[in-house]
Amino acid sequence: MSATAAIDFSVFRDPERVRGLVERIGRLAGEREINLMEVCGTHTMSIGRYGFRSILPRNLHLLSGPGCPVCVTANRDIDHAVALARHEGVIIATFGDMVRVSGSTSSLAAEKAQGRDVRVVYSPLDALDIAAAHPEQHVVFMGVGFETTAPAIAACILEAEARDLANFSVFCVHKLTPAALAAIAADPKTRIDGFILPGHVSTIIGLEPYEFLVREHQTPGVVCGFEPVDILAGVERLVELIVAGTPRIENAYPRGVAREGNPHARALIDQVFELADATWRGLGELPASGLAIRPTYARFDARRRLDVAVEPTVEPAGCRCGDVLRGRIAPSACPLFGRVCTPQNPVGPCMVSSEGSCAAHYRYRD
Repeated sequence: MSATAAIDFSVFRDPERVRGLVERIGRLAGEREINLMEVCGTHTMSIGRYGFRSILPRNLHLLSGPGCPVCVTANRDIDHAVALARHEGVIIATFGDMVRVSGSTSSLAAEKAQGRDVRVVYSPLDALDIAAAHPEQHVVFMGVGFETTAPAIAACILEAEARDLANFSVFCVHKLTPAALAAIAADPKTRIDGFILPGHVSTIIGLEPYEFLVREHQTPGVVCGFEPVDILAGVERLVELIVAGTPRIENAYPRGVAREGNPHARALIDQVFELADATWRGLGELPASGLAIRPTYARFDARRRLDVAVEPTVEPAGCRCGDVLRGRIAPSACPLFGRVCTPQNPVGPCMVSSEGSCAAHYRYRD
């Protein structure tokens, strides 16, 4: 009886295709230990939801990387957002998960409970509407995310300029995915044999920004979609490239990603933002790994507009979220996981975010 005979593939939309992919991955991998890292939070959730770690060979390890924008936001940036929320006359607008992440001593949710004006929005344009409705207050939108959300926030700043909204600004903590991959690929404590590259980010940046993985590290990467078959097909191709010793960057998601990405979206980013050093949770400060608002649009930059005192940064005791994001440990290896740290009582952001590695492992641990 084959190892996959006892697996119930009927839960998948295309059970025979999934079975075939799983069996072929097993044959290709053989007894070889292979480490693959997915660098997208949506992939992390799909891998957990469909139980891929239980149906793939035990010697094929799927590691979660820095693909959750909430998770990689440094404590210092959260502390800065808290300080902005405490500023007289300020309304903070941000996405839902960001509200619950704790900084050194507080969170935006805690500040809201204390009477600060903190609002959850579903689009940066919602923050513009709040600013238009409250001209006597200053609305700060906390801009988090990777290349995927940056064009929308750039467009929001241009719209604020067109509408002459003097009481609107953005606290920009955007990060750039290739810089994180470069840090992980060069980390001597982490061995990554191949990268499951993010579909959403790749729709913007295309394939070329990942070529350094092959050129400098001889490590392959495959852009994947989000359906079970998409992910397994990407894993199959990655294992093929690893076993054959022919590292390449390939696109297994052509219906969503073009090789050149989206030039219009990148032009929008370049118009409003410039490269900046950024601090990542788990990775530290990485040069040219973030975005800052260009001086041309300085009046929409909360860092320039509002001078606030930010408290000294303190990391949560015992939390190993940073090591999880680097792929050094599985979430279950953190001493707080499932004991002190749960989705109901999260200590670190990897358990807070709906796309966090720890949240996915906890939710789908059985």
